[in-house]
Amino acid sequence: MNHYMKKHRRLSIIIGVLLISANIGCDQFTKSIVRNAILPNEQITVITNHLTLTKVENTGAFLSMGQSWWPPLKVALLIVLPIFALGFALHIMIKRSRPSRWFTWGLAFAIGGGTGNLIDRIIHGSVTDFLHLKAGMLQTGIFNMADVSIMVGIGMVLVDVLVFNNGRQPDTEAAIGTVNESP
Repeated sequence: MNHYMKKHRRLSIIIGVLLISANIGCDQFTKSIVRNAILPNEQITVITNHLTLTKVENTGAFLSMGQSWWPPLKVALLIVLPIFALGFALHIMIKRSRPSRWFTWGLAFAIGGGTGNLIDRIIHGSVTDFLHLKAGMLQTGIFNMADVSIMVGIGMVLVDVLVFNNGRQPDTEAAIGTVNESP
């Protein structure tokens, strides 16, 4: 790996770590506001028929799945497993050779969002959800900014893997070497 690629990789990782921190900060900041300013199950219309704030404490996972699980199973699946998954994703983000920006930054968004929800589960015993979107007959469940970060991150990684170069930037040295070679 040449000097330019090492420098680029370090910069991409630094930006990734900053994105993780920004996603956690945004998530925790918005949840703090909601916890202090909105009553449980209170509905505040922000954009008529489209965006509502509703404070809900979710002790389960996605769409409240797992709320009634046996407590040790909930701890294993909603705290321990995510810690390992987030650690593995961080390891991939840092150690992957020639990662693209989309891949690295997508992982950073997903790690930041996952960490935000994990912080809630560990500190509060539940995840604070508060956003509800509706567009005609289509509507979401109640979610939070960490969920947005996770979805954006997964989307970025999928676009990178499916549309670009499988999570890797092209090997420019090899491409330049083949172009400059004489027949």
